[in-house]
Amino acid sequence: MSKPITSTVKPSIISDFKEITKMRLALSVVFSSLAGYLLGAEVVNFQTLILLAFGGYFMVGASNAFNQIIERDLDALMDRTKNRPVAAGRMSVNVAFTIATIFTILGIVILYIINPQTAMFGAISIFLYTCVYTPLKTKTPLSVFVGAIPGAIPFMLGWVAATDDFGIEPGTLFAIQFFWQFPHFWAIGWFLYEDYKKGGFFMLPTGKQDKATALQTLMYSIWTLLVSLIPAFGFTGRLYLTPISAIIVAVLGMGMVYYAIQLYKKMTEKAAKQLMLASVSYITLLQIVYVLDKFIR
Repeated sequence: MSKPITSTVKPSIISDFKEITKMRLALSVVFSSLAGYLLGAEVVNFQTLILLAFGGYFMVGASNAFNQIIERDLDALMDRTKNRPVAAGRMSVNVAFTIATIFTILGIVILYIINPQTAMFGAISIFLYTCVYTPLKTKTPLSVFVGAIPGAIPFMLGWVAATDDFGIEPGTLFAIQFFWQFPHFWAIGWFLYEDYKKGGFFMLPTGKQDKATALQTLMYSIWTLLVSLIPAFGFTGRLYLTPISAIIVAVLGMGMVYYAIQLYKKMTEKAAKQLMLASVSYITLLQIVYVLDKFIR
């Protein structure tokens, strides 16, 4: 008697490459970097835009590949990650390490061509994500605070790429995306709580799906909104938001806060997933509003 066919879909080399570099995440990071560049550039240089896009993609791809090498045994325990190429055994550690190393070199070299400061922040991002955040994920919920630093660098990186300068403007862009990381990742940590637990990851601030976690998620959602509105008050140099755009950002932010309140009230996985989707929409639309505001006014 022949064995039943359990799957008709076989992962391809291309799909494994996309998975090892987390292509969708990498493209969202590239989007943030390009938005930061457009905000900082007085004259848009398309060559720099292209370099930033490729450099940013390689930077994120390297971090994700190193992450999947380090966590391969833990990834195999979780439903969400067990089919990743290294965890599933389709890709060897040596191949994954070669991809990660090549991506690191390419990313830093390309960002260095833009300017040395951009390359420095790119290197810091890879180091913190791989060598600090990843090992801490199984040790302490504080790993999210560490992970929020490389997660917040891309928006800021674009401005530095445009100006070769780090000041109040890129610092503000960093702060927006830094505070945003918490409601976003705690929402993910909430609705994937049981799966994360299988791998020994405790991503929630209290380690549990409780009122304290929901309250902290709500507070960081409010702080994200407030920090996002600071450029409207003229304190942030060339980074300025007109009153109309500030109102739009405020409405978008209140949408995210609404879903954070719903999580606090209901404490369900469905509410957490809705907050996660709202947070992704918020940061994407915020960056679009910021850029349009600059070029329309």
